[in-house]
Amino acid sequence: MDKAARLKAYFKKEQPFRDGIARLRKIALEGGMEEHLKWNAPVYCVENKNIVGILAFKNHFGLWFFDGAFLSDPLSVLENAQQDKTKGMRHWKFYEPENIPEEMVRQYIAEAIANAEKGIGLKPAKAKKREIPDSLQRALQAAPEMQKAFDGLTPYKQNEYAEYIASAKQEGTKARRLQKILPMIQAAMGLNDKYR
Repeated sequence: MDKAARLKAYFKKEQPFRDGIARLRKIALEGGMEEHLKWNAPVYCVENKNIVGILAFKNHFGLWFFDGAFLSDPLSVLENAQQDKTKGMRHWKFYEPENIPEEMVRQYIAEAIANAEKGIGLKPAKAKKREIPDSLQRALQAAPEMQKAFDGLTPYKQNEYAEYIASAKQEGTKARRLQKILPMIQAAMGLNDKYR
């Protein structure tokens, strides 16, 4: 299924907030942004810079602004969805499609676009030097084809695997995680590819 068909399917899917996300989509497209499908959701961009996305959840729907922390937020509606994890992203939740303040949504989107055009936003952090946990390193060295498959992954995917093992607190958990990921590495898959 191509991008256009997947976007159409996203907005046509039967769910309680279908009308609400359709209204948000109309507003986003009026802002002159390009529509993409990223992370299985519509994302609107200007010159390949992510500006805003639209999502529907079980109990609400809304917009997420990639650099929302830099918006003036005159209505005080923007929330940090994952405190201590999310740095720039902010969500604006809606609960009833008929209560979307369309003019204010347009203003927030216009400000987000203007900020992006001025270069206001989070700058990517410098990548930390990747440290491969000992258990993963030993498993890779023991099987040259596994090492080759790991080396063929992008640095981002290599980091995901390293972090997945390193973040386990108990040795038993590390061992179980290692056994889980070795076939994935062999298949040249990233840890979270099934979610992308």
